[in-house]
Amino acid sequence: MRSIQSRLLLAASVVLALFLGLGAIALDRAFRDSLESALETQLMGQVYALLGAAETDNQGRMRLPKTLPDPRLVSPDSGLYVQVKGEQGNYQWHSPSSIARQLPPQTPVPSGQQQFDYLSDDESFYQLNYSLLWEDDTGREIAYLFTVSESAESVQKRIAVFRRTILLWLGGAAFILLILQGVVLRWGMKPLRTVEDDLQMIETGMQEQLQGDYPKELRRLTQGINSLIKHNSASRDRYRHSLGDLAHSLKTPLAVLQGTAEGQDAQQLREAIAEQIPRMNEIIQYQLKAAAVAGRVVFAQATPVRPIIDRLVETLDKVYHDKLITCRCDVDAEQLFTGEPGDLLECLGNLLENAYKYGRSQVHIYLDETRSMNSIIQGRCLCIEDDGPGIPQAIRVRVLRRGERADQRTPGQGIGLSVASGIVHLYGGKLEIGDSPLGGALISIQM
Repeated sequence: MRSIQSRLLLAASVVLALFLGLGAIALDRAFRDSLESALETQLMGQVYALLGAAETDNQGRMRLPKTLPDPRLVSPDSGLYVQVKGEQGNYQWHSPSSIARQLPPQTPVPSGQQQFDYLSDDESFYQLNYSLLWEDDTGREIAYLFTVSESAESVQKRIAVFRRTILLWLGGAAFILLILQGVVLRWGMKPLRTVEDDLQMIETGMQEQLQGDYPKELRRLTQGINSLIKHNSASRDRYRHSLGDLAHSLKTPLAVLQGTAEGQDAQQLREAIAEQIPRMNEIIQYQLKAAAVAGRVVFAQATPVRPIIDRLVETLDKVYHDKLITCRCDVDAEQLFTGEPGDLLECLGNLLENAYKYGRSQVHIYLDETRSMNSIIQGRCLCIEDDGPGIPQAIRVRVLRRGERADQRTPGQGIGLSVASGIVHLYGGKLEIGDSPLGGALISIQM
C-alpha cells in the first residue's frame, strides 16, 4: 500500500474500530452493572415487603402470610421465587410461584448481611440471600434466611435490546465517521496533489517552478524543490555559457598563433606556441573550475595586477599589430587583487580586447582614486579607456547582458562585457560604462 491517503485511512479506521469497540464493551458492561444493581435493590425490597407483611404465631415466631405483597410470588413459574428457612431447619417456606420448580440451593450468610449472586446452570438466576435474627416472646433470637431468586431472562432480554441499539447507533456513527474521515483526509492531502499537478506541469514545460499557495508544513519542501530547479537551470545555463566563454577566451591566443603562422617565421612561431599554449591551458583549467567560483573569499590569495595586464597587452599587441595601438598603463607594480588570478585574467582580458578592437590608436589603463569604493584592489577603481566610437548612453545597460552587442557590423559574440560584469558582480563589485576623455568608452571596475 503506497498511497499515503490509503495508509492514513486504514490506520484511522483501525483506531476508530478499536475505539468504538472498546466504547461498546464499556457501555455494555456499565449497562449490565446498572441493571444488576437495580435488580439487587428490587430483590432486597421484596425481602423488606415480606418482613413487613409477616405475622407471628402464639410463641412470637415469624410466619409469612398467605396473602403476599407481590402477585408474582403467587403465580406459578412467574420468574420470582422466595425461600425462607429458619428455626434451625424446623421452619421452611416457599412462595407459591416456586411450586414444582427446582430452585438453586440457599447460601448461608452471617446475620444482618446480604449476598447477591448470578447463578448459571440449567437455568440462569440472580439470587439474593439475606439473614436476620427474630426475637420471639421469650426473648430468644431465631435465625431466618431469606433467599429471593429471579430469572435472568428479563435482564438478558434488556441487555440484548441494548446491545442491538448500541450496535445500530455505533455502526451508523462509524459509517458516518469513516465518510467524514475520508473527506477530511482528501481535503488534507489536497496540497500534496497540488504539488503533484505542479510537478507534472513543470515536466511538460507549462511552468518553470512550483507556484501553489502551500501550507507551512510543505513550504520548506516546495522551496527546496524550487531551489533545486533553479540550481539545475542555473547549472545548465552556466555550462552552456562556459562553452561560449571558453571559445571566446581561446579566440585571442588562437589569433596570435594564426597571425604568427601567417608570418612564416619559424622562430617566432615556436615562441608564440611556447607562449600561447600555456595560456590556453590556463584558460581551459579556469573555465573547468569556473562553476565552483563563489565570488569574494575572505582569505583569498593576493595577486599582483600589473603582470597580468602586461601579459594581456603583449598578446593583444600581436593580435592587433596592424592597428598600431599605443597602450599606456599607469598601474603600480605593488597593486594587488585579492581573489582568483583566473578571474582577474578573464575579466581584464575581455575588457582590454574590446578596447583594442574598437580603439583607433590609444588605450589607457589606470587607477582612479576619485571613483574608488570599498574594493579589494586596495580601495581603488581600475579604469580602461580608448579613443574609439564609445558606447551610447541608451544601450550601456543592454550591452552588459549576454549576447547583446553595441556594434553589429564588427564580428563578435556579445559575450566579453557580460562575462566581465558577471565576474565583477561575483566579488560584490560594480562595472560601469562611461565616456572617456580620449573620445571613446571608459570602463570602470569597482570591486
